[in-house]
Amino acid sequence: MHGYFDKVIASGHNVLVLTPLWQNGLIRTMLLDETDKQLLNLLSANCRESIAALARKLKLSRSTVKDRIERLERRDIIKGYTLRLSDEFAARQIKVQVMITSEPKLNAQIARDLKKLQTVKALYAVNGIYDMIAMLSTDSTTTLDQTLDRIGAMEGVVKTVSSIILSTKFER
Repeated sequence: MHGYFDKVIASGHNVLVLTPLWQNGLIRTMLLDETDKQLLNLLSANCRESIAALARKLKLSRSTVKDRIERLERRDIIKGYTLRLSDEFAARQIKVQVMITSEPKLNAQIARDLKKLQTVKALYAVNGIYDMIAMLSTDSTTTLDQTLDRIGAMEGVVKTVSSIILSTKFER
């Protein structure tokens, strides 16, 4: 199942947000209160922030924050934690958006092949004149050139158009 919808029902301080999730063949809904949303925002900004610091910011006890995080993990709302590179390191990376036109019957194979390339950081299926957008990141133009050649030579890739990202105005 793709997509989502939000239905907001306000009741006192709690807000019920219904978002269908497809898991193990079942659709389930999530209940997030304002505190959970604030906690997720804080963790999104810095997932390594200590439980004590999160508790201070949320004005909750450490054990309550720890319990909330564990509950969000059990419910698969939090699937994992990730790394954010420093601005200085990220500025040295060459980031590229590669728009790909493909033969539709080979999209799954193209996705598998792209996933094997370490320079491909994300792949999106899109509508319009292109079928996919691959996001690349590398530290050299040589590696970039080799990656673009490999993508262009993949079976099922009809056409690629690449754009080097000059700067990031903001990112969330």
